Amino acid sequence: MVLAFALGAVATVIKSDLRLPEGLYQALSVYLLFAIGLKGGVALSSTPATQIALPIVATLLLSVMTPAVAYLSARRACGLGKADAGALAAHYGSVSAVTFMAALSLTQAVGLNPEGYMPALVAVLEVPAILIGLLLARQRSGNGELAHAVKEVFTGKTIILLLGGMAVGMLTGKQGLQDVAPVFVDPFKGALVFFLLELGIIAGGRFTDLRGRRGLLIVAFGIAVPLFNGALGVYAGTLAGLSIGGAAVLGAMAASASYIAAPAAVRLAIPQASPGIYLTASLAVTFPFNLVIGIPLHVELARMLGG
Repeated sequence: MVLAFALGAVATVIKSDLRLPEGLYQALSVYLLFAIGLKGGVALSSTPATQIALPIVATLLLSVMTPAVAYLSARRACGLGKADAGALAAHYGSVSAVTFMAALSLTQAVGLNPEGYMPALVAVLEVPAILIGLLLARQRSGNGELAHAVKEVFTGKTIILLLGGMAVGMLTGKQGLQDVAPVFVDPFKGALVFFLLELGIIAGGRFTDLRGRRGLLIVAFGIAVPLFNGALGVYAGTLAGLSIGGAAVLGAMAASASYIAAPAAVRLAIPQASPGIYLTASLAVTFPFNLVIGIPLHVELARMLGG
């Protein structure tokens, strides 16, 4: 999957005409999000509420801390204004669904099977974090764009597919998943390969934005903040009683930066924020860094903390 991402990035750099059809890219995103929610709902259907209570509390705390870290770093270390810093806070507090999928795949591949209810924690982390980022950017502003952005977060496809998939999984249970396993379980990793190939193409197109002093600041921010937030996530997951695999995945979630839900919300609520900053940081720096280096680091940290 990582090599597929690299192939897409290289294809863009050498100016290849490689590109997935737009309809296929959208279909893959819908498929992957619903499949994650479905499998998470099945796991939740057999998970006692007492077992998931502490992980939810830990995730809620992360949803406050990660955008705050991103906002303060953007303001003080990068010297950005409130709008751009708030946009970065919304992106880095939110979750990259594909980074989450990659972390799940890696932990399962090395035998560290995370808890099945991890998709539920994606929604718990994503929604409050985006809202906090938007509020930080608009501390003294009260127009209706913020309300529209909040509505878009809750009705956007990421949340609808994750929560809807979980509801279906909880209602149908293991038997329901078994009935559709040839569609939603067996082909999952193959679909993720094609999705990452397309994201590599998109990210490769952003590399030209990493020039000059601003480019260096974006690179530094896009690496340092995920490392700090990821360590927070692993530590919080370990304290909450997650397995080593679960703590590693929560760390990857905290370290990731959204490029699906957050950009849509930021575009509405903070139109003055520069896409050249928040999209380049999240997609051209943090996403590839996490795929290649960040997720393995979170796995090793989780192993250290988990004994």
